[in-house]
Amino acid sequence: MTFWKRIFLLSFALIHLSAYLSCAAEVLVVADTKLKPVVEVISGISKTLKSPLKIYPPSQVKGTLNAVVAEEAAKVVVALGREALAEALRLPPSVLVIYDLVVIPPVIGRPNTTGFYMATPAKEYTDFIANHLQGLSQIAAVGTRDQLNILARNDSTLLTTHSVRNAFEFVSTIKQLSGADAILLLPDVSVLTATAMEEAYLLSFRKKIPLLGISEKSVKDGALLALVVDSVNVGRAIGEYATKALRGGNVGQLPPSPPRKFELFVNLDTARKMGIRLPEDVVRSAKRTYP
Repeated sequence: MTFWKRIFLLSFALIHLSAYLSCAAEVLVVADTKLKPVVEVISGISKTLKSPLKIYPPSQVKGTLNAVVAEEAAKVVVALGREALAEALRLPPSVLVIYDLVVIPPVIGRPNTTGFYMATPAKEYTDFIANHLQGLSQIAAVGTRDQLNILARNDSTLLTTHSVRNAFEFVSTIKQLSGADAILLLPDVSVLTATAMEEAYLLSFRKKIPLLGISEKSVKDGALLALVVDSVNVGRAIGEYATKALRGGNVGQLPPSPPRKFELFVNLDTARKMGIRLPEDVVRSAKRTYP
């Protein structure tokens, strides 16, 4: 299924959700529906949520979300992205806030708040490499200190970490890397700038050290592979949380959770140029291969 066809189908699902807009909703979603991950998360929510919902863009409820919640008599607010979460955290604690589409779990003092975060799945990467690409015996993770602190929970001997503060240090670190068989990218727009990524791809091929990407696009651009969060599956979990809360369950004290399901994308041309043999079962299991 092509990218645009997936977008069309997911957008079609959102149109069906709008049928609820004429009635009060116990669940409000604050999100920018022009973003593909948002559309996917909301599609997943609709599969498990047993109550009507309404969707508001962050710009529409900026400074007024509390009044909107009161008008709708909403009991749950789903905040997708940092801007939406910043607004939701101002709500009274009687309202459950569930967040997603943040890379690093935020430090939150507000009660009745839980959610999901999108940090790079280091354990899944190291397990995948250990099971399918044993020739890559040392993976260098390059990222900010906050991201590396999350990776510290992964005790794999395959992984070494390299802390950087900006795009310049990111490129410099890759230039100086020795002994690494692959480089694990960590999502941070201040580090992975367009210019930095162009240099990273060039260095990757020059040094024959494959990049493990953060998205389907990074694989298309030249990374060897990427394990990408299945946003629809996360949406299902959010819908289940909301449904449980509306039935009287206490989910607001649950700790933030990383994603549990990922989709594999592979660049066959990168593998060939670097002399990396990808097992047939890996290629078959990929959601999409490039080129």
